[in-house]
Parts: sequence; structure tokens; C-alpha cells
Amino acid sequence: MSTVRELAHAKVNLTLEIIGKRPDGFHNLVTVMTTIGLHDVVEVSEADDLGMADDGGIPAERNLALIAAKTLRDQTGVSAGAAISLEKRIPEAAGLGGGSADAAATLRALNRLWDLGLSPDELAEIGGTFGSDVPFLVHEGAALVQGRGEDITPLPLPAIDRLLVLYPDIPIPDKTKTLFSLVGSGRYTRGALSHKLAARIRAGHDAPAEFFFNAFQDLAPEVFEGWGSYRDALAGLGAREITLSGAGPSMFAVPPSKEIGTTWHLLLSRTRGWQAFITEPFALERAKE
Repeated sequence: MSTVRELAHAKVNLTLEIIGKRPDGFHNLVTVMTTIGLHDVVEVSEADDLGMADDGGIPAERNLALIAAKTLRDQTGVSAGAAISLEKRIPEAAGLGGGSADAAATLRALNRLWDLGLSPDELAEIGGTFGSDVPFLVHEGAALVQGRGEDITPLPLPAIDRLLVLYPDIPIPDKTKTLFSLVGSGRYTRGALSHKLAARIRAGHDAPAEFFFNAFQDLAPEVFEGWGSYRDALAGLGAREITLSGAGPSMFAVPPSKEIGTTWHLLLSRTRGWQAFITEPFALERAKE
């Protein structure tokens, strides 16, 4: 097996609740996440050394695909190398888990290339050492995720026909750290909304947008300059429930029909020139090579 290809699917947080601060300085979360059709492509090939053949425009010091590869090799004692190629389609630092998805796909791909025989749970444990979203994205699909991301309860894919994802290109340094620094105890919840939505999904019921929630939502206009204009533009097209994904700045809404979703997408992407995506909850069918 000289080359292995894996798709690295983005995610959205249907809910994101902050339970409280941990002794280690991080926060405990409760979130319902689902992977979506939007994806990057990761390829790994046999090589003498370990490195990036194509870095997708991500510098080495923050390229989670390369970090994942080095961590996997260190923790398994493998001496083999690999050339990693990354085709980016998910916007960077968007709240869609693009870097973590690349890391997860790299772990899966190298597990196959190096014939390690590690289980998804073992790969997730390794991924959790350097990224909170990586364990979920190793498994993909949908799940209720708790703690720092290590407590994963799988769910069926939510009954959502399509999602309109809008990415405002508003980069800020240390985005996630900045948002958490603004979260006081008044924003803490008990996770009830996430558990309620997870129960509905588990029972095969719909996943109404009225249940979607993000603890950072009210902070987004403060942290991301101009974010409100993107939200208002989407609302002006008729989107009723617009939800921040992760630590943003991406937001998403559920179009009432395929035709309306297509119209939203065309108006946002072609008329305004913004990065918008029509996608759907998606569980990866891995490409076998």
C-alpha cells in the first residue's frame, strides 16, 4: 500500500454549552456535533522521512496534520516516514474543525499506511493529546461530546436535509482563547439543552433549529468585527435561526427547502462573493485504495 487517501470532514456544533472551568484551566463543554459533507482531502504516501509534500497553505507550526503524524509516530515507536498531502476546502480557523479534521484523517490514513492496527478509540485517545475536537472527528458522524472532547456518545445522524454554512472572513489571533476569556460564570449552563437535543436525535425525531444553541453566540459581534452584517444578510434572506459553529466565526442555518437553500447560496457566494456552502450531515464512507 503505497498511498492512502482519507476525507477530512468539517463539523458544526448544533449546540455548545459551557458547564464550568476545570482545575487545569480549560472548560468542560457539552455539545452536539455532526460532521458535514464539506471536506478536505488528505493523502499519505510512503517516504523515507516524515513531512508535508503539500501543506495546503498551513504553516508547519500550526499544521495539525503534521502534528498528528509526529504524535502518532512518537507514541507508537514507528520508524517509517510518510509524505503528507493536504487539499484544503474547509476555511481555516472557521469554527468548522478543519484543522482537527485534517489531523483525524491523517491519523486514520497513517494507521492504514503503517499497518498499525489501532482501533478508532485508540486513535481518538492519541488525537486528544493535541486537539479537543480530534477524538470526535476520528469517529465522525454525530455525537454528544462532553468534557474537553474525550467523552463521546455516538448518535444517529440528525434528520436535517441540508445546511447553509456561511464563513465570514474575519481572522483574529488566538480566537478561541479570546472567546473563553470573555466567558463568565453567567454563561455556564448544565447541558440540559444538549442532552435534550441528543435524546431527540437518538429517538429518531427531528432536530429543530429552535434547539440549536452556542454559548459564544452573543459574543461573536463583539469579537469578530463586522460579523453582525453577515448574520443580518443571512437573516434578510429569510433564515430564522442562525447559529454560530464552534468558536466561530462561521454560522449556519437550515433552509426550508432545497430550492431556497440554493437561492441563499447563490446570493451569498456569487452576488456578495462570500464563502458559503450548501451541505448536509454526513458520516464518512472511507475511500479504500
